[in-house]
This record gives sequence, structure tokens and C-alpha cells, in this order.
Amino acid sequence: MKPEDTFDYPLRWSWHSVQRHYNIIASKNDLTMTMGYVLLNIDQENGTPSTKLGPKIGMEPGSLTRTIKTMIDKGYIYKQSDEIDRRKVHICITELGKLKREASREAVIHFNAYLDKKISKSQKKKFFEVMEIINNVLSNENIFEELQKYETTN
Repeated sequence: MKPEDTFDYPLRWSWHSVQRHYNIIASKNDLTMTMGYVLLNIDQENGTPSTKLGPKIGMEPGSLTRTIKTMIDKGYIYKQSDEIDRRKVHICITELGKLKREASREAVIHFNAYLDKKISKSQKKKFFEVMEIINNVLSNENIFEELQKYETTN
């Protein structure tokens, strides 16, 4: 099987291209794409529990911890203990972080508007349908168990 015939090849190739595009824009604002996603997913009024942020943006805890530390050092976010349960920590956005968040938001809007001009509504609809199927399969089925069965029978 050629790489071009697999599902993962175009997903990875496209994601790499999207990441590169966003990182070029983000670097002009002293950000990375990951930082932009963090800023876009923080509740601006109440902050977001740190334990909810990783799953919300698809990041592993270790990577998120490093990103959060960098963002705190840059003054984009801060940690605040929960008033009721001091074990919980909320990630909150600073005024500078709000400016950086707006730059990230604009980049996402422009990127999607550009693609909307290139991709028909029916193609876009089909894309989201296929991605939903892939995500449901990966989330709801034990694909690794199926792969192990395949490996033991061959």
C-alpha cells in the first residue's frame, strides 16, 4: 500500500501544512499555534480548569504544562486557585493574553475564509462528515484491539 492510499498520510500531511501556516502567523505575534489554541479555549470571564484544557484542545498533560509555563512567563495567562476547592486550578487570561487571543482568532477566521473560497459547500459538508466518522471510530471503537487480532492471525 502506498502512503497516499492510507487515511493517515493525507491527515498528517494536511495537519502539518496547517500547523506550519498558523505558526508563521503566530510567530509575528510572539505566539505559537499551540499557544493560540490555548488562548482561544480559555473562558475569558471565569478561566478554565487546567484539567479540562488539555482534552479540549487535544494536548497531552506534559506538553500542556510546558506551554502553560511559557505562556505564564510571557504574561499571557495566570493560574488561579478555585475559591471552593483549592486543589483545582483555573487558567485565566491576562489583558495581554486577550490581545494575543484576538490575533489568534483573526488568524483562524482568515484561514477558514480563505479555504471557504476554495472549497465548495458540498465538499466542505462531505469533509466534515468523513472526519466525524473517523473521529467516532477512533473515539468509540477499540481499534487497537482489532489491530492486535489482525496481527495474531497473520
